[in-house]
Amino acid sequence: MTANHSKDPLHGVTLEALLTRLVERFGWDDLASRININCFKNEPSIKSSLKFLRRTPWARSEVEALYIASLDEPQDIPADSPWAKHRGRDR
Repeated sequence: MTANHSKDPLHGVTLEALLTRLVERFGWDDLASRININCFKNEPSIKSSLKFLRRTPWARSEVEALYIASLDEPQDIPADSPWAKHRGRDR
């Protein structure tokens, strides 16, 4: 680890990238059940959600917290993925 490497899991991750990863992982319905905000429930889109999250600090904090928590959760990796064979090496 270099001296310039940040331990902050959000360092270098844009809000758009973070939200896109959460939507890919959980989908809009699951995201709405985890974080109760209308932009995830009613005609959700990345664009409308970003607009809301950028002007609503409490909601952005919840989304960031979910993202950080999801980094520690194991992800389902399809068996045909090139990453599947590397799955157990870190554990």
